[in-house]
Amino acid sequence: MGSFRRDKDEEEDGPSNAYQNLEKTSVLQETRTFNETPVNARKCIHILTKILYLINQGEQLVPREATDCFFAMTKLFQSKDVVLRRMVYLGIKELSSIAEDVIIVTSSLTKDMTGKEDLYRAAAIRALCSITDNTMLQAVERYMKQCIVDKNAAVSCAALVSSLRLASTAGDVVKRWANEAQEALNSDNIMVQYHALGLLYHIRKSDRLAVSKLVNKLTRGSLKSPYAVCMLIRIACKLIEEEDVPSEELSDSPLFTFIESCLRHKSEMVIYEAAHAIVNLKNTNPRMLSPAFSILQLFCSSPKATLRFAAVRTLNKVAMTHPAAVTTCNLDLEGLITDSNRSVATLAITTLLKTGAESSVERLMKQISTFVAEISDEFKVVVVQAICALCTKYPRKHTVLMNFLSGMLREEGGLEYKTSIVDTIITIIEENVDAKESGLSHLCEFIEDCEHVSLAVRILHLLGKEGPFAATPSKYIRFIYNRVILESPIVRAAAVTAMAQFGASCPALLSNILVLLGRCQMDPDDEVRDRATYYLSILNSKRPELYKNYIIERENCSLALLEKSLVEHLNGDLETRFDISIVPKAAIVKPVIANDVMLVTSSAPRPPKITREEESAARLAQLPGIQVLGPIHRSTAPIQLTESETEYTVQCIKHIFGQHVVFQFDCLNTLSDQFLENVRVELTLPEGFTARAVIPCPKLPYNELQTTFVIVEFPPDAASSIATFGATLRFVVKDCDPNTGEPDSDEGYDDEYMLEDLELTVADQIQKTKKNNFQVAWDAADSEEWLQAEDTFVLSAVTTLQDAVNTIVKILGLGAANLSEKVPEGTHLHTLLCSGSFRGGAEVLVRAKLALSEGVTLNLTVRSTDQDVAELITAAIG
Repeated sequence: MGSFRRDKDEEEDGPSNAYQNLEKTSVLQETRTFNETPVNARKCIHILTKILYLINQGEQLVPREATDCFFAMTKLFQSKDVVLRRMVYLGIKELSSIAEDVIIVTSSLTKDMTGKEDLYRAAAIRALCSITDNTMLQAVERYMKQCIVDKNAAVSCAALVSSLRLASTAGDVVKRWANEAQEALNSDNIMVQYHALGLLYHIRKSDRLAVSKLVNKLTRGSLKSPYAVCMLIRIACKLIEEEDVPSEELSDSPLFTFIESCLRHKSEMVIYEAAHAIVNLKNTNPRMLSPAFSILQLFCSSPKATLRFAAVRTLNKVAMTHPAAVTTCNLDLEGLITDSNRSVATLAITTLLKTGAESSVERLMKQISTFVAEISDEFKVVVVQAICALCTKYPRKHTVLMNFLSGMLREEGGLEYKTSIVDTIITIIEENVDAKESGLSHLCEFIEDCEHVSLAVRILHLLGKEGPFAATPSKYIRFIYNRVILESPIVRAAAVTAMAQFGASCPALLSNILVLLGRCQMDPDDEVRDRATYYLSILNSKRPELYKNYIIERENCSLALLEKSLVEHLNGDLETRFDISIVPKAAIVKPVIANDVMLVTSSAPRPPKITREEESAARLAQLPGIQVLGPIHRSTAPIQLTESETEYTVQCIKHIFGQHVVFQFDCLNTLSDQFLENVRVELTLPEGFTARAVIPCPKLPYNELQTTFVIVEFPPDAASSIATFGATLRFVVKDCDPNTGEPDSDEGYDDEYMLEDLELTVADQIQKTKKNNFQVAWDAADSEEWLQAEDTFVLSAVTTLQDAVNTIVKILGLGAANLSEKVPEGTHLHTLLCSGSFRGGAEVLVRAKLALSEGVTLNLTVRSTDQDVAELITAAIG
């Protein structure tokens, strides 16, 4: 025990890391010790620990180093030391993706996996599955099946979890283990049950009927594992959401009945999971929600901090969707404001902010300010989000809330935290005209000492957009020009652009702006000098139309598609001038959030934001002759043409070009005993449309998503472009072996499958745009170049202004300006301002005046550079 004693001086120095100064080269040289005979187990364990530490700290091993280390490690199998053997398994798992020829240890791992030493078996299974590929898996399939049903719980769990990981690369092989997983589901061990259910769901999740049968069987039985019951609740919720059961039928659903029964389970974990599931379900009514909220209210007074935290966090999330139900818990939430756990207290206050009365805002803000400095950035973001919701709900309280936010901006914090505050202030400025001046002033003070470049650039962009239209725009020039003097090149470039916007929009400031831009021409950075020269040239021209098109209302097109269009132009006829107006102004696609019942690691990198058009352009580029259609204007979201549980499922994406539409049909064959060939969709074309090409899918095996395309030319007049197409899926069927997927013979027969009708709407042909200042663009459109259409309608199908706004935006597919799609509560008059571009480049501006009396009356004014487009949009509402 002497080696574990520490001197007094060492204790005063605090904890130290014995591995922090390791060098990769020296550690790899130490692996020579593995070749010694007999094996020194203690020394080898220490060396393996160093290797694993280096790898987990991000140290990169090249394949040669990893391979040498791996082969040296294999010599340690001769030792019978249990700890050393398990360290070897860990080493094999870490090096398996880097080293070469790792399959050499397959026989040793298989021997340990099937041996009598239980301490080896579970770890050996994990290591073996990490080095096994599709070709080798069948050789160990028999052993994996045996291990899944093994009486030792650790071995069974290791086999089940490893099978789940293998399912992503060798799904067809793992599917054959369903019977063993079903047997493991009957185990008495709670973790084996949980992992068995996870594997079974993963095997069957593409077959909705099989999942339904599994859930119905398990809901009638009695799972002993609370973890398995929690997963079953999540699967049941997923099925309910997919079925989209109406509220009146939901209470009679056996799945909902099961979830509700779990509120009376003996495990607190299951009770919470059931309550959480119910309050997050769609199409629920107050009667269904009442038991779940009662449970959450009970948990708020629990002596266990974890239950209090879980309950208040759930209430916080659903406070905006079920405010009346959450309000019943306000008394319990008030008691949690002084909770010793700051996370619980923060969530309680932010929930009260979302549901409380306007009179309680000041009191709650005062309470939260006492400990906001003590909580982590993650919970500060929650506070900021609650304040944002509160500003929307009570606009008159913007002064109190804005001052609180500016105080938080001056505190220490990370980028995500500061970004959330800036986002909230910007939202308040855009939604509340009275808050603009104070909001811009707070942001100006913040950029004086802002260490985050991205935030400084964003605030400068906002100042350039909103500052020129403030009461005294000149006061913002000093803050902007300070950035030119003091900041990095990226911020300086953004400041130059902001100043140019003041010069273009404020004639009284133009002379001063010209002087400042002239100084910027001496900047050491190329980008800053180029921008200053560019804007000076435009501002010195004294031509307002140039100000509008190149400074005030700059249209941001997709950079990827702009690059593609430029490359095509350079490879084509250089006699013609490049027209940037044909490059689509693409809308950003929101990242898809994983919603599976399996866990998703929070450390996974976020996918980059790409436009739907960029994604589509890369795929369509593979089609022969697609270049002649020109650049893509818009790609729609997928629409289903079949029910989800039919033999063949088909979804359609419409890619809109200037004069053509490309229908992309994604087809899935759900019959394991059929192999489809020459799959294509035959469209019944309305008058005026012309089919230009049909690109079939050569083969459609079972459970593989494949694509077929149809290219159609639009009619010459815009009014005829709104149409409905009949659709039929045609293909050649060949019977096949369900296990191998190979056709039994070369002979097949023609067959067809009717699809739902396909509609082409106005919204499909319009790309959303957002005007920085809609009123300026609207006034500029009052000229001979723009044409106007106007009409008045009575919207009988809607009863509120918000419903009317949502309907108009959905029908027209336009982008609303400055959140004008949000109707303030209690108002009877509202104006919706929208903009977009029609295929072919025609600009569209829409002003919709709405009045609520007995119904909703709409006065629609459309201005466009094309008369036919203006009339088409007006007719779309009628």
